[in-house]
Amino acid sequence: MSSQKTSPHAPAAPGLFAPAILGPAVVAAFRKLDPRQLMRNPVIFVTEAVAALVTLLFVRDIATGGDAGFSGQIAAWLWFTVLFATFAESVAEGRGKAQADSLKRARSELSARLKHEGSRIETVPATTLRIGDVVIVEAGELIPADGEVIQGVASVNESAITGESAPVIREAGGDRSAVTGGTQLLSDRLLIRVTVAPGGGFVDRMIALIEGAKRQKTPNEIALSILLSGLTLIFLIAVVTLWGLAGYSGTVLSVTVLAALLVTLIPTTIGGLLSAIGIAGMDRLVRFNVIATSGRAVEAAGDVDTLLLDKTGTITFGNRMATDFLPVPGVTEKALAEAALLASLSDETPEGRSIVALATGEYRVPAPTAQPDAVIPFAAETRLSGVDLGTRKLRKGAVDSALRFAGVEEARAPEAFRAAVDRIARSGGTPLAVVEGDRLLGVVHLKDVVKPGIKERFAQMRAMGIRTVMVTGDNPVTAAAIASEAGVDDFLAQATPEDKLAYIRKEQEGGRLIAMCGDGTNDAPALAQADVGVAMQTGTQAAREAANMVDLDSSPTKLIEIVEIGKQLLMTRGSLTTFSIANDVAKYFAIIPALFVATYPGLNALNIMALTSPQSAILSAVIFNALIIIALIPLALKGISYRPSGAAALLRRNLLVYGVGGLILPFIGIKLVDLAVTALHLV
Repeated sequence: MSSQKTSPHAPAAPGLFAPAILGPAVVAAFRKLDPRQLMRNPVIFVTEAVAALVTLLFVRDIATGGDAGFSGQIAAWLWFTVLFATFAESVAEGRGKAQADSLKRARSELSARLKHEGSRIETVPATTLRIGDVVIVEAGELIPADGEVIQGVASVNESAITGESAPVIREAGGDRSAVTGGTQLLSDRLLIRVTVAPGGGFVDRMIALIEGAKRQKTPNEIALSILLSGLTLIFLIAVVTLWGLAGYSGTVLSVTVLAALLVTLIPTTIGGLLSAIGIAGMDRLVRFNVIATSGRAVEAAGDVDTLLLDKTGTITFGNRMATDFLPVPGVTEKALAEAALLASLSDETPEGRSIVALATGEYRVPAPTAQPDAVIPFAAETRLSGVDLGTRKLRKGAVDSALRFAGVEEARAPEAFRAAVDRIARSGGTPLAVVEGDRLLGVVHLKDVVKPGIKERFAQMRAMGIRTVMVTGDNPVTAAAIASEAGVDDFLAQATPEDKLAYIRKEQEGGRLIAMCGDGTNDAPALAQADVGVAMQTGTQAAREAANMVDLDSSPTKLIEIVEIGKQLLMTRGSLTTFSIANDVAKYFAIIPALFVATYPGLNALNIMALTSPQSAILSAVIFNALIIIALIPLALKGISYRPSGAAALLRRNLLVYGVGGLILPFIGIKLVDLAVTALHLV
C-alpha cells in the first residue's frame, strides 16, 4: 500500500540556536566577509575596510617595532565586530534553509505503487518515478505525480489545486483523464500513467518556493540605510576634524586610534543587526508555517487596514459535510438518519464519513450489528452507495441517481422532498437523497462548513483595526448566510476576478493597505495586486506564485500572526535604531574627554568615568562596540513584544527604554571593560 494517506507536511525545522543552524552560520559568517556582499551594508563595509587598514598597521608595527600589541588587539576586535554582524545575518537565514531541507526529507518519504508488465507491483519512492511509468492509486491515497488516467473511474478531491470543495470525476479517455500530483482519490481505483518528471510535483514546487525566496530591501530599510550612511559620513568628518585638532594642539593620536574611534562612533549596532531583523521577521513567519517570498510584504503586514478572504477552502473547510436530515412526511428524523447511516457505511468519501458522524453523534443512532447481505460502495459511475439487508435495499447519493434507482420521476416526488432539495440548493448546499427500494425517505443536507473558532478570530482582527471582507462567487443569499456565520464585516458576492481586483485597487487609492487570502486561480490577480497576498498551501500553483506569502496550514485567520510579526519587525527596527543612535552619542561623550584630557585639563570635568588612559579608552570602546552586537542578536531575532498601542505611546516607550538605555549603557559598559583591560594589563 502507498504511504500517501495525507497531504505531505514538513517536519518541524530546528530552533534558531540548534547546532544544525549554528554550525553552518559560523561558516556562512566568514563567507559573508566578501566585500562584494558587505557593500550592501555601508556601515559594516566601512568597518571591514577599517579593520583591514588596522591589520596592515599591525603588520607594520611588528616590522618596525611599534606598539603591535595595541594595534593587534584593535584589529582583532574590529574583525570580531564585522563577524558578529555577518553571523547575526547567517543565523537568521539558517531557519529558512532548514525548512527547505525538512520538505526535501518529507518528499523523499513518499511512495508509489509502480505497475510493471504483467501483474508485478513494486512499491518505490515517488521521487524515482519517470515519464511513462504506470502507478496504481486506490481510495484514500494521494496521487503521487501528475499523470493521465488510463483505466478506471473515480472521484478525486482536487481542493489542493483548485480550492473548490466539490470532488470531480476523473476517468480514462476524453478531457477528464488528467490528474495532478498531491490530489487525493476519494473512491474506486485508478491506473495512472506519469506525464511529469520528478521535480515538477507539488512538494517540489514548495521547496522551490522556499529556496527561491529573495528578500528585497523595503522602502523603510532603504531610508534607514541612507540615514546610517549619512551618520557614517558625519562621524567620518568628525574624526578627520579631531585629527586636525589633535595635530594643532599637540595631542598624539595615531591612525590606529582614529580608525578605531571611527568604528566606535558610526552606527555599527543597528548596521550589524539590520539584515538580521528583516530576515528574522520572515523566519518568525516560517515558525508559524508561513513562507514569505518578500520582506516588503512582512513589513507591510504591520500596517494592514483591510483583509479580503476567499470563501471556499479559506473561510470554509472546502469539504462538504452533513449538517441536517430532512425526512419526507411519514418518516421520522431518526429513521432517516438510520437509513442514511446504513447507506453510508461503505462510502469512504469525506461526505460519507460526515453522514456517519452526524447520525451516530447528534442523532444517537447506534452502530448496526446485523451483517448486510451486500455492500454497495460509492462509485463515480452510479453516484450511489448503500447496503442490502434482507428485503431492504437502502441507497444514498445524488438526487437524480437516487430517483432513478427508486423508479420515481422528479415531478412525482413528494412536495416536501422537492422543497427540501430546492431549499438546500438555493442556500448553496448540496442535497443527497436517501431511498429504500422504491420509497423516498428524505434528503441529507451537505454544506461547506465554516472553520471552527473563525468568528472569534475575526473579532480579534476587528479589535486590531482590520476590516474583514469575504469574496465569493456564490449568490448574495448564500454569501450573506456564510458571512453572518463567519462573522466578517462585509462580503462581495458573485465576485469575478475583475471584481476582486477592482475592489482592491479602489481601497488602495483611498490610502489603505490591503491583505488578500485566497487559494484558487481566480484569486491570483487579487493576490498579486494586494500589498500582502497570502495563498493557502492547498491553493493552485497560480495562486501561490502570485502571492508573496504561502500559509502551509491554510488558515485564513493566520493573518493575525502575520500582522503581529509585521508590527514586531517595525517596532524592533525602530527600537534598535533608537538605541544605536543614542549609543553612538554616548560613546562620543564618553571617549573624547579621555583622549584630550592631557592637552585640555578642563575636559577632566567631562571625564566622569575616569578611564585609565587614551589607549584603554579606545580599546574598551572597541570591545564594548563588538560585544553589544552579539548581546543584541537574540533581541533582533526574537523581536520586540507586540502590544497594541498608539504611535505616541510607542514613541514614548522607545525614547524611555531604548533611547535612555542607549545613553546610559555605554558609560557603564565601557567603564567595566576599561577596568578589565587595566587589570589584565592589555595596554
